[in-house]
Amino acid sequence: MARLRNVNQTGFAMLYIYNMTKETKPIKRSEQLAPLSREHHDGLLFAWKIKQGLELKASPDAMRKYAQWYWRQHIRPHFFQEEKILMPYMPADHPMAKRLKEEHDHIRELIIELDEEADRRHLLLLCDLITQHIRFEERELFGYLEELLTPDELNKVHAQLEEHPVSCEEEWPDEFWVKKD
Repeated sequence: MARLRNVNQTGFAMLYIYNMTKETKPIKRSEQLAPLSREHHDGLLFAWKIKQGLELKASPDAMRKYAQWYWRQHIRPHFFQEEKILMPYMPADHPMAKRLKEEHDHIRELIIELDEEADRRHLLLLCDLITQHIRFEERELFGYLEELLTPDELNKVHAQLEEHPVSCEEEWPDEFWVKKD
């Protein structure tokens, strides 16, 4: 069961997920893949902001512009990291490699389609796909890679991630996800 426990003054939600019958423990990530996991946190926050904007009936154009900006600043460079740094270590025909590539392609298509359709359904589909994709990578793909790769290979991956960081110096100015009084 998920419950929204706290929304701080900037509109960021703190989401605590727990199960009444057993405690859910966080996934322990290798130090080498941790930068990707931190970017995934930002991706989940992106989806939350769009969903909040939809709930607050924010301008579809504002959410479209934000999604396109986020694509350029965060998602596209993150996909580069995964496709050019991680995927070469995986067999091309492995089901997880195929799924990674297919989902990246689908997200790209949805972002491109925002120019023509930035309606509620389209934005929700984008948020849901990004959330599901991040969950797949965190819960399945990264664990597989941590078992597959040697410590030396994981260190090489980390070094390459450091050479191609995902960073954005600017913040999005229109906080459409924050309720205005």
